[in-house]
Amino acid sequence: MELLIQLGFFAGLLAIGLVFGTAAERRHFSSLKQREADLRDILVFAERLPPADREYRDAALVVGSVVLGEDYFKRAFASLKSFFGGRLTMYEALMDRGRREAAVRMKEEARQRGASMIFNVRFETSSLADGGARQAVFSAEFMAYGTALGTR
Repeated sequence: MELLIQLGFFAGLLAIGLVFGTAAERRHFSSLKQREADLRDILVFAERLPPADREYRDAALVVGSVVLGEDYFKRAFASLKSFFGGRLTMYEALMDRGRREAAVRMKEEARQRGASMIFNVRFETSSLADGGARQAVFSAEFMAYGTALGTR
């Protein structure tokens, strides 16, 4: 009986963590959607050079960076999913949130500088794992950077 109570308590904590983690992720996606809409006037290009037919002012490097980590509950579910194989959608959502947040922060910095476009945009992702040691929670840094330009 005591074992059932302990298992029920653990399952209850796991369910609470999953519910609150999912709610926090949904709030972040909602915030990203709103901020992306607010910044849609800042154009982003992967090309190395801007068009030569315009004159530009105030070129500056702009960077957006964010570190995101998984929660314990997603790790538990991802471990079960990887045991059976298939897509790890919980990690896909984490990667999507990280890239989008980095891009939004880069655009926010460009707006503060008065820029109307960002050229030569690049994305970097790096794991913050500790060499060979097994890390308790996966975390990664997402960085977006480019050259912000204002037009005359």
